[in-house]
Amino acid sequence: MKKTSGTLLLLLTALIWGTAFVAQRTGMDHLGPIAFQSIRALLGFLSLLPLMLLRKRAGKSGPMPTVRASLSCGAVLAGFISSLYVVLVPLIGLLLGRKPEKGVWIGVPLSVLGMYLIASVSGEGFSLGRGDWLMLASALLFACHIVVVGHFAPQADGVALSCAQFFVAGLMTLPIAFLTEHIPLAGIWEAKWALLYAGVLSCGVAYTLQIVGQKDTPPAIASLTMSLESVFSAIAGAIILHETLQPREMLGCALMLAAVMIAQLPIGRQKKAA
Repeated sequence: MKKTSGTLLLLLTALIWGTAFVAQRTGMDHLGPIAFQSIRALLGFLSLLPLMLLRKRAGKSGPMPTVRASLSCGAVLAGFISSLYVVLVPLIGLLLGRKPEKGVWIGVPLSVLGMYLIASVSGEGFSLGRGDWLMLASALLFACHIVVVGHFAPQADGVALSCAQFFVAGLMTLPIAFLTEHIPLAGIWEAKWALLYAGVLSCGVAYTLQIVGQKDTPPAIASLTMSLESVFSAIAGAIILHETLQPREMLGCALMLAAVMIAQLPIGRQKKAA
């Protein structure tokens, strides 16, 4: 039951993240990418701070996360995010001695194929440019974030850890934004609604749901579930930005949904129990 509720929380997380891609795309018409990410992280911290104070006043807050947990989660969160982490999380788990269930190994290639169909441009040859290498590096960072959260989530209060990690991530990226990008106040004002959605909902709400959901969900299955953000992003783009979903993109969405469902199946568990 706990595993099911954890998966549902992660599914809601993916939904919020997917729709946040639309907000980010519109927001970056006025701000650079690093400035946008830094401001949204600090807004995520500020949105959770009142809840932290209320919980503490009511005596319901759990133990604050350790400095080590906050620095670890916040540091890897400071990188860019890519859905390619779905491949890397099970591999990192193997290196740490955690063997994923058989359904995960079936779901991973299906999910990768689905992401390729959603993200690739029909008719173009395969090549790796500078942006592609940045995507691969960001995938590794977010895979590390999922693994680190999976390690610290059972030990810390979810809201406290989420609040602290955004404070760390925002502080780490803000100086880089000032050094590399122009940050006009008018641009921040023009992007206010996108920043509020990405900061309060995508950061404050969704990342907290991720931490709570991962308490009872294996990291490999968690990564597959959260990779559905690509599906929700494509659907949100079609509804809000009036983008057209091609048949290959629809097939990609179907494959990713199938991948998550297969990963939940008890493949091989009965034999192991016997």
